[in-house]
Amino acid sequence: MDDARLLAADADAADWLLPGRDYADRRFSPLDQIDAGTVKRMVPKWIYQTGTAATFQTSPIVADGVMYLSAPFSHVMAVDAKTGRELWRYEHKARTKKLCCGPANRGVAIGYGKVFVATVDARLVALDQNTGEVVWDVPLAEPSDEPEPTEDRASLGKADPALKGAVSGSTGIGANSAPLVFDGKVIVGITGVGYGLHLDSDRPGAPLGAVVGVAGRYGRPGFIAAFDASSGKEVWKFDTTQEGWEGAFRQATPYGVPLERDIAAEKAAAPQHKDAWRYGGGSIWHAPALDPKTGRIFFGVGNPSPQVAGESRPGDNLYTSSLVALDARTGKLAWHYQQTPHDMWGYDVASPPSLFSLEVDGKTREVVGQASKLGWYFVHDRATGELLFRSEPFIPQSNMFRAPTPEGIVIAPGVGGGVNWSPASIDEANGIAYVAAMHWPSTYRAQEIPATADKPAVRYFNIEPAKSGMYGLMTAIDLKAGGKLLWQKKTDEPLIGGVLATAGGLAFTGEGNGDFSAFDAKSGDRLWSFNCGAGVNAPPIAFMVDGKQYVAVAAGGSQIWGFRQGGAVIAFGLPD
Repeated sequence: MDDARLLAADADAADWLLPGRDYADRRFSPLDQIDAGTVKRMVPKWIYQTGTAATFQTSPIVADGVMYLSAPFSHVMAVDAKTGRELWRYEHKARTKKLCCGPANRGVAIGYGKVFVATVDARLVALDQNTGEVVWDVPLAEPSDEPEPTEDRASLGKADPALKGAVSGSTGIGANSAPLVFDGKVIVGITGVGYGLHLDSDRPGAPLGAVVGVAGRYGRPGFIAAFDASSGKEVWKFDTTQEGWEGAFRQATPYGVPLERDIAAEKAAAPQHKDAWRYGGGSIWHAPALDPKTGRIFFGVGNPSPQVAGESRPGDNLYTSSLVALDARTGKLAWHYQQTPHDMWGYDVASPPSLFSLEVDGKTREVVGQASKLGWYFVHDRATGELLFRSEPFIPQSNMFRAPTPEGIVIAPGVGGGVNWSPASIDEANGIAYVAAMHWPSTYRAQEIPATADKPAVRYFNIEPAKSGMYGLMTAIDLKAGGKLLWQKKTDEPLIGGVLATAGGLAFTGEGNGDFSAFDAKSGDRLWSFNCGAGVNAPPIAFMVDGKQYVAVAAGGSQIWGFRQGGAVIAFGLPD
């Protein structure tokens, strides 16, 4: 597959050639055979079992009747898109047991006769598209040799009975997003550098254990890099934290919401933390969107390191928790927009941005939109990064950007969001964004391990997600009206996985209880649902083979969210 075909992906109604269907990452299908009238007759057409029951987040791609998908632990399969029969399989053998972020992998990319996958152990692998044989295999990053806070970890477990000695953490580096193929390059970022300790689950499958932040020098800068598609040789690299990351020491967000920061104390501490950027974090959780006309890519960056604890990283911590635009050919920075300066709340920019045209104040603008953990959909001018507007909140908000207290303060959205990594879907013609979000508040506490005769006091921060009262919200946002909410539907489970909208007037998403549902795009009414037996926590896709439309989704749940795991991809269609 060459550049010309990838550049024309938006016009190829039958296939799903890129992680977000097209370079603009709109995740909108022009297929309409399955519509609001016929969807009630939709049935499973085939089920493919990967053989791995683990956190399953893949978004498959389809080209010329073949589906290519990644399974947990970065295994890759090619499947007949009409029958679900396996054509070939690549079994990835990780070179370290120290995985940063669990086994999940969010997809592959195709181009130049190859299938590309970024792996849990931070490698980039190119496979022959016809056979699955390895063409080349290169490291994205070597394992970090930076220290972990093992002494603090032990002290935490002993000093705080609430932690029950179950504090764990790892600086393992990996990659879980799909790569992006463009101009002979494969572009991908790493994960696992936004360092934070975590509480071990007290039961199998327990969701979202608490996050513990301890100041110090742990981890390394994140990055996004381009590699030559023929050889795997690195072409350019952009570090997401760099010298001078202190920025302007903002007392408020760029959109005017106050931040509870002690700017004077941060500035006083800055000289002794000049090299904090070297441990600064900033993971990449998704494939970038691309504007081929300008050659720019757009992507979000994760939280700074150490997570939550800000004393050892004074300043705004650029470019973490930001939307970033780079030149895809050189890696040079075009602009950035930091949604959360000096992020102490875990509000990283995790959901992929989308590119589209939109009339704003009577003028057609080329824009980039992003569904945030904060509960707003942001719309920016694509050339400059200027914020044009943010939507009405699509999730409850309370105590945002408040500093943690010893007693604990309940903040919503919590550390999970809002919209987490789940991709939104954009109906450009009608100016509507469809987002899948969660209401899952968290309690933030500032704690301290008392000093001893030979050791100073250790201050730490504990984020504990709520154990009840959480739910999901499926929302349609009217972008032509400046971000007003068209409709919302509450779901039993927090929504994590993403949305597919289609020209058939439908919006599809799944829930952790296994329900995969189709909503009326105009009203939000749930028109159809099928229980897949395991959590549906992955983005759906649509494609056509031999004149018949299919909608496919991975059903394999998520350990981190406590949803039942499995290993199936299910393709749905209308009865023959």
